[in-house]
Amino acid sequence: MERVLNQLVYFGFLQAVFLICIFLFSSKMRKMINPYLGILVVALFIGLSGRVIYLSGLFGQSYRIVSLAEIATLCFGASVFLFTRSSLYRQPFAKKDLIHYLPAVCYFAILTLYYFLPPKEVISARIETGEFGRAVLLFAGIGLSFNIFYYVRSILEFRHFQEFLKKEVSYSVPTQFFAYFLLAIGLCFLPWLAVWLLNLTGFDKLERIFRPYIWITLAFIIFFIAWYSILAPEVFKLVPAEVVKKYAQSKLSRQDLDRLKVELEQLMEDKKPFLNKKLLKTELAEMMGISKPELARLLNERIGMNFFEYINYHRIMEFVELAKTPQGKELTFFGLAQEAGFNSKSTFNKSFKKLMGKSPSDYFKT
Repeated sequence: MERVLNQLVYFGFLQAVFLICIFLFSSKMRKMINPYLGILVVALFIGLSGRVIYLSGLFGQSYRIVSLAEIATLCFGASVFLFTRSSLYRQPFAKKDLIHYLPAVCYFAILTLYYFLPPKEVISARIETGEFGRAVLLFAGIGLSFNIFYYVRSILEFRHFQEFLKKEVSYSVPTQFFAYFLLAIGLCFLPWLAVWLLNLTGFDKLERIFRPYIWITLAFIIFFIAWYSILAPEVFKLVPAEVVKKYAQSKLSRQDLDRLKVELEQLMEDKKPFLNKKLLKTELAEMMGISKPELARLLNERIGMNFFEYINYHRIMEFVELAKTPQGKELTFFGLAQEAGFNSKSTFNKSFKKLMGKSPSDYFKT
């Protein structure tokens, strides 16, 4: 079993080398790749290098080389968070974000002073007194807490993005990729947490068995994301760039809102913009001659719905009218829903039941 795990480490190391070469020598890929994903791949390359050097015996069986891997672990959580945020909102790389890697730099400085620079005799004495084991446990716990903190931030960012979509777009955006990605990241923390708890409770033999799985699981997840960025980079571009633009704060009076409500309802009746399956709040605001915040205020204060709910409300009303026509009776429910502007069967069913209190089939039976 140990040989298989070691082979996987070598495989991961070679994949990291391959990806770094692509990032360095392909200008096209450098433009497409998320910079934070690149940082994460480099960090994992450093960590896997330490493990590979130890396994190969180039510098003897020195655990000082293996400890280089710990630097990558402290870059993991921050990179996952920055990658998630920048991919969801299409934010470019910013130097100010490098502050999230400050704990990794501090850890490396402490590791150098405490473990790399002291002579072998000093390290051996610390091991015999138990001081070294307590220090390792402390720093491992700090690293785990640091990464879980950023993992929770990533989940909150993803949920915030889902709420953001409801306010900006009128169609169903496929976000399953990031949902599965964050789920997989959470599962990766399980062996890491198991190793730390086993170390804390004194089960050293079991701890040594579980430790290799940390690097294997983390490496494979990042390589999975890296391959996606090469083979299907469009998976990260969930919404058009204009969706995240900001506008000036609304200065509409109550009379303006009342007038705009009438104009909006007239627009929905005459031009039926909701039939556009990819309708954005930006587009509807431009048709009204107002900004996105002003449209959001109009929907919130005068209609009581967000953009997603309002557009789908009109689509459902259109669906009901189409279903009454002779042509409509020849189509399936989802066929009619598509004619009314829906692009997702699940979104149609959920929106219909929420508004009408019944499924489409039950509604038309009664």
